[in-house]
Amino acid sequence: MTDFILNLVGNNYVATIVMSFMPMIELKGGIVFARGAGLGFFEAFLFSFLGSSLVFIPIYFLLRPILNLLKRVKWINAFVLNVEHYFSERAEMAITKQKKQNKRRRSEIGLKQLAVFIFIAIPLPMTGIWMGTAIAVFLQLKFKDAIWPALLGNFIAGTCISLLAEFCLALWNIKVLDYILYGMFGIALVLTIIVVIKLILKKRNSHEEEGTE
Repeated sequence: MTDFILNLVGNNYVATIVMSFMPMIELKGGIVFARGAGLGFFEAFLFSFLGSSLVFIPIYFLLRPILNLLKRVKWINAFVLNVEHYFSERAEMAITKQKKQNKRRRSEIGLKQLAVFIFIAIPLPMTGIWMGTAIAVFLQLKFKDAIWPALLGNFIAGTCISLLAEFCLALWNIKVLDYILYGMFGIALVLTIIVVIKLILKKRNSHEEEGTE
């Protein structure tokens, strides 16, 4: 995968930014890709962090308008409503978890910021800045209140993945990073497909319930 992308783009730094900007791959995959492409530790981190962080702006400002626009299309209206409900549930789960775990008195904004930070900082599939920004939007955080926890969480996740990549390089051949990249992409793809299937089935179930009323 690494060689194919490098031949396609033609520049290691631009390829890293593009890879880390993409959903499912994001910062985690960008760092693994960059190290496999021969970039140094700090270069891989910097350009992956830059590419993935740039995602925050379009998602924050365009997610709601795009969903509202798609809701006007009759044949996908129910699906889009389910997508909105999914994001709302994830946001509610994140803030509820922080309320339970934080015994210190925090402001509502502080709890929301902490929820966004922790969600993005944990380097697991589908916990990157794409989903984290969507959660920030549905938690109704203002731009200035959402961007810093998102960037800080992205920084922490990037640090963890960078150290993990270095550990893998110390033990195995650089080619192992290509396998890790395939694995990360595959896991994220499977999880995305599962979520989409659940949303589609939820859409059908809602239609069946409406038909029986």
